[in-house]
Amino acid sequence: MEWIRLKARLLEAGSVRLSGEPIDRYVSRSAAGPSAGTSGSLFFSTGARRVRVCIDEASPIEVVHRGGGEADLFIDGERVRGRLEPAALHCPRQAYITVSASCIFHCRYCPVPGLPGRRKEIAGIARMVESVADRVDAIAITSGVASSIEEEEAYVLDVVKALLPFSLPIGVSIYPGPETPARLHALGVAEVKFNIETATPALFSEMCPGLSWEAVWEALRQSVPLFGRGRVYSNVIVGLGETDEDLERVIEGLAGIGVIPILRPLTPAASLAGRPRPSADRMLRLYDIHERILRQAGLNPGRALTMCAACTGCDLVPGRDA
Repeated sequence: MEWIRLKARLLEAGSVRLSGEPIDRYVSRSAAGPSAGTSGSLFFSTGARRVRVCIDEASPIEVVHRGGGEADLFIDGERVRGRLEPAALHCPRQAYITVSASCIFHCRYCPVPGLPGRRKEIAGIARMVESVADRVDAIAITSGVASSIEEEEAYVLDVVKALLPFSLPIGVSIYPGPETPARLHALGVAEVKFNIETATPALFSEMCPGLSWEAVWEALRQSVPLFGRGRVYSNVIVGLGETDEDLERVIEGLAGIGVIPILRPLTPAASLAGRPRPSADRMLRLYDIHERILRQAGLNPGRALTMCAACTGCDLVPGRDA
């Protein structure tokens, strides 16, 4: 099966069941993102391409671990040989850390507010990075909002300061305040990701009560002159009720200001737990639109140093999955 079709099918299913040799060292558990609050996930790769899937013993797709990371994927009557990649922290080759695994906001698709999360201490975060520094190429920081947007930003800035001595590219994805881009840039952060989350402002109001669509757009507009075209990213969730035309317009809008959109297929959770995942056919259709617009804008996610576009596990990424 062609890689991009295989990955789209796995993203549609969202999970695999496991058999074979013990697999504990390859299982990742997260406090944020698509697998927050689940029994864990794994990274399956062939060559330089990878996909992340949750673990669910009821899944129709099977991964058989042969030992030493060698694995076979059985999907739709086909067998695909590959490898399991151990996550350094959250994902392969990155120390990807959630600073505050709790949030005062209640975005309808996000499980984090309902989880017993806490804020990590800065010294502990530094120790986490030190423990994997010999097998990562970058550091990525994300966070919920534990008490206020302003206080969370100040804490994340202190975290970044503590991690600068590792001399690794640092990417940061938090909900931004008015001065967030300039403050992160002044510290030497390499890349930022501020998530507009939805394809339309009406959907944003419905899905992210208490947050501002325009504030995120303003942070993105401020960021491009500071970090450069192609060093600023924004997640857009697919499957919240938008049309393909809505997504095409928002991809064009982001790319038009030098921002690389990350199309994130919905992981049904929280109050959207009953929603279906986007189909493989839809994700492939959107990939073609996404790839065309980025190419026309001269933006290449294949140059990403940090965060989701560098990992590629949860999304179809032009420039990396082709």
